[in-house]
Amino acid sequence: MKFSSPMDTTPLRSRLRIRTSIGVFAAAALPLLAAPALAVDIADAYAHAQRNDPVLSAAQAGYRANREMVPQARSGLMPRLNLGGTLSRNERSFPGAAVQDLDPASPTFGQLRQLPSQNYTDRAWQAQLNQPVVNVSAWFDLRSAKSRVQAARAALNAASQNLILRVVQAYLNVLRAQDRVEAAQAQETAVGRQLEQVQQRFEVGLVAITDVLEAQAAFDNAAVARIQAEGDLHVFFNALTTLTGEDYQALDRLAEALPIINPAPADEQAWVDAALDANLNVLAAQAQLDAANRNLAARRAAHLPTLDGSVSHSYFQTGGIAFLGDKTETTTYALTMNLPIYQGGFTHSRRKEARALADQARDELLNQQLTVTRDARSLFQNVATDVVRVGARLKAIASSQSALEATETGYEVGTRNIVDVLQAQQRLYASQFDYADSRYNYVIDLMALKQVAGALAEEDVMELNQFADAANPVLRSAP
Repeated sequence: MKFSSPMDTTPLRSRLRIRTSIGVFAAAALPLLAAPALAVDIADAYAHAQRNDPVLSAAQAGYRANREMVPQARSGLMPRLNLGGTLSRNERSFPGAAVQDLDPASPTFGQLRQLPSQNYTDRAWQAQLNQPVVNVSAWFDLRSAKSRVQAARAALNAASQNLILRVVQAYLNVLRAQDRVEAAQAQETAVGRQLEQVQQRFEVGLVAITDVLEAQAAFDNAAVARIQAEGDLHVFFNALTTLTGEDYQALDRLAEALPIINPAPADEQAWVDAALDANLNVLAAQAQLDAANRNLAARRAAHLPTLDGSVSHSYFQTGGIAFLGDKTETTTYALTMNLPIYQGGFTHSRRKEARALADQARDELLNQQLTVTRDARSLFQNVATDVVRVGARLKAIASSQSALEATETGYEVGTRNIVDVLQAQQRLYASQFDYADSRYNYVIDLMALKQVAGALAEEDVMELNQFADAANPVLRSAP
């Protein structure tokens, strides 16, 4: 059985469809067994991490913030409407000014009298519409902002892919720790039985005291190893809780039916090409380079003239004496050109800064491409090696079991000593743990290879989850 996940980018999908080494599931996939009430599988852990992981949440918030760069840059090309108004209270006096009284009914008719002061209110408002007509620098700023948003989107997708890998690693670390606990417990039990037998043989004079001391030391070491393994299991449960925000008491294991096969296509260069085309860190670096180049173009265009059109309308009403009347309305149409000739060196400095940032972005893209090429080659080889290693360690278990039986027989007849038996037991349990450990390394390396190729997706978690073994969960021990 196989499962596969299509590449994330359409051009790459049409050119190359990378299939995973775990395989595409057929309709006859193994049915899931009923899990204990508190047990969760890797799909549950991933769902919890999606909701609770602060790293992913921070990346999502950062992307939302970066998206606002586009409307902010676009505003430099959009019309702007301003509306203002004034209401003022005025007191006007005319010291030394006199006028002749021309009112016949007034007692002071014909005489000069002081001009009275005035108290009145002025009202005014103005609306102005400005529209940039030619502004090359602002246009390049908009294109640069769009490229930066593309880079932010790629970075968010990279964070989502990284979450998958982190969940898989944390989950498998718990399973790995449990296997180590079981190996240590089996070692302790076996050495304990061996110690009892040696003591009995010593009591009847069949072995020397040195055999008892060797067995006792081996038993003590096995007990320490078991205690350490149990503590590590608790630590890895806590690490998974930190990532997912849930306190698990039981996790499903991976079934023995998990296929361990070579990556497909079995072509290292195909994975490298896929990584260079679709790796999200490379795509983000490419978008950052585009943004830097467009920013440089904008800074160069800062020396070019700008042309703005404007329409304004104003209204003024006064309660005082005005030569043109107490109300005035004015409408103005204007076309304004501005040519920045010298800005104190500011424009020139910004252009030099933009050029240096473009050089930096170009080098960072190159570094990402080199890093991705190296990682794709290394991980491809790791997965291929893991496949061989798993098979070899499975055979090593059978060999170690046979060697232990032969050593125990030799000890019974006196051709082997107790140290040989203890070492043979240790090799058997080490082989059993190494086999389980190599299976976990295979899954992690495969996921990492897909991540480098830009193909890691949620579907990979769901497909891996089909091999969850709910009948044999890992139980969390008391702290």
